[in-house]
Amino acid sequence: VQLQESGPGLVKPSQTLSLTCTVSGGSISTNTYHWSWIRQPPGQGLEWIGYVAYSGSIYYSPSLRSRTSISRDTPKNQFTLQLSSVTPEDTAVYFCAGKRGAGIYYSQPEYDYWGQGTQVTVSS
Repeated sequence: VQLQESGPGLVKPSQTLSLTCTVSGGSISTNTYHWSWIRQPPGQGLEWIGYVAYSGSIYYSPSLRSRTSISRDTPKNQFTLQLSSVTPEDTAVYFCAGKRGAGIYYSQPEYDYWGQGTQVTVSS
């Protein structure tokens, strides 16, 4: 299974960041799998943003919930992240990842599948 993030690399402050994760070699509807978005700001550790489960249920980090929307497109085998009202503090490398079973994890080795990441910079 491979994951690939895509989306704009530059977003202006106050706008909405939109990213897509395309999954190949496996289905995002596979039983028990959960598909997460994680980010890493420069010089900082990984921050879990939220996930969409194989069932379609969604869970967000409490700290980002008010600005985050995660959805999925099962025919395209994709899931997406939207983060609204961005500021320069949202500048980070954004990763998508997949894991069998529910849970919130903060390191790459804890996931079964991990994308290569995409740099998003918030700047005017």
